[in-house]
Amino acid sequence: MTGKRLFGTNGVRGITGADMTPTLALSIGLALGSMRTGSIAVGRDTRTSGPALCSAVKAGLLATGCDVTDCGILPTPALQYLVKEHFDAGAMITASHNPPEYNGVKVIEPDGTEMGDEETIRLEAKILDERVPLSPWNATGREVHASHLVREYTDAVVKKFPEGIGEGITVAVDPGCGAACATTPEILTRLGCRVVTLNSQMDGTFPGRLPEPSPEGLRPLGNLVRSTGAALGIAHDGDADRAVFLDERGEFIEENQEFGIIAGQVCRDRKGTVVMPVSTSRLVEEIARRNGCDVQYTPVGSIYVARAMRALEAAHRPVAFGGEGNGGLIYPDHQYCRDGGMTAAMMVAILAREHGPASDLVAALPSFTLIKEKIRGADPSAMIRNLCTAFAGDHIDRTDGIRINRDESWALIRPSGTEPLVRVIVESPEEKIARAFFDEIMEKIRPS
Repeated sequence: MTGKRLFGTNGVRGITGADMTPTLALSIGLALGSMRTGSIAVGRDTRTSGPALCSAVKAGLLATGCDVTDCGILPTPALQYLVKEHFDAGAMITASHNPPEYNGVKVIEPDGTEMGDEETIRLEAKILDERVPLSPWNATGREVHASHLVREYTDAVVKKFPEGIGEGITVAVDPGCGAACATTPEILTRLGCRVVTLNSQMDGTFPGRLPEPSPEGLRPLGNLVRSTGAALGIAHDGDADRAVFLDERGEFIEENQEFGIIAGQVCRDRKGTVVMPVSTSRLVEEIARRNGCDVQYTPVGSIYVARAMRALEAAHRPVAFGGEGNGGLIYPDHQYCRDGGMTAAMMVAILAREHGPASDLVAALPSFTLIKEKIRGADPSAMIRNLCTAFAGDHIDRTDGIRINRDESWALIRPSGTEPLVRVIVESPEEKIARAFFDEIMEKIRPS
């Protein structure tokens, strides 16, 4: 769909030492430095391979004449905020939710958004060409270290909310030993919350749990919620561009439900379009329309959501909210990227506003059954061709992969942008119908 060869939906990622090497990181720095002159901000998450890869990216940038500001360990949205405010581009060394042996690079544009497909293809061409011109000895860039700048990000989040809005609310926070260890607890404390933490020491081996905040991995957080009487459990992925939640009972709040809860609150106060990928549950659309907002669908990936939001803004059309059904939500009055710290603060503000437990917020949502499956070792192109033929009688949307729309049900089959697999998602208001639809699709994919 995009023509990209190295970069996926959110940057380039791979196993450190195999796919993701200092040589590749150097090439990315050289290529970026040849495309974006001026001052470039660089940051990283806590992964053990971060210092080596970060040094390689910086070497490439410096060699092409760019000045580099090393912002240290910080969340991806923090670096994006700093780029938007101060720099000409940025590079974030992270593999987000992938296991500890992975690492990667996200390239940030001057407006704080991740680099789009067209520019990424240009960047890849320069990486693969390996003939980027270097600056002469007296024109190389200068490097400064400015880890203190992350404070600007936490200040910006805190200022979005009334002073003391979290007073009387206990929250249990699990940053997963990732980049949010020094940001989300501070944000919530400054909002007035009593904060208890788990896995809040920076450690790139991720000893407490994997960087992906899955329901299984968050069972210790659920125990902490129950033992401390917390109103909410909050967890992040490795680079904290996403946030997920547990209710006051320690029960996992599914990410589409999280999207729906926050979208409902945002849309009450801010009218316009809610932008989301075709993989998002219909409950978000239903809630948006209930609250006077319309919706727009995009391909899967936060870069597509963010750029669609920016395009609406440029066309002078009001934008209410955006995000993905994975805990990655975008607040246009803050910045056009997923922001886990902002999402954590927003959920606390909602609890304060509603004066009720988180489980009641979930119970009030429309009911849908969502089934997800991962298929490895398949040929995505052949699979999608076969499904287009098999379901020709249904309404088919090719925005991303193949989305089969049938009455109030839908199914999405698409290649992953971050892993070598195909994702299958099926949703219906009724569990029986969802299961039957899913089984029908799997029968076509895996005929007996």
